[in-house]
Amino acid sequence: MKAKLQVLEQDIATCIRDDVEYICITDIARYKNADRTGVIIGNWLRNRNTIEFWEFGSS
Repeated sequence: MKAKLQVLEQDIATCIRDDVEYICITDIARYKNADRTGVIIGNWLRNRNTIEFWEFGSS
């Protein structure tokens, strides 16, 4: 059974790999709009802040 995080009365799946905890962005997007989950995730991935986080956060 996967661990769950409770946010705004919604369950968000989590997992831990190599001592790093990850959250399921699909669960978050589904809460925002269940019919457009893929579009929401695509927008997050193109967001300037997300791209900067990947570029500078991984150094």
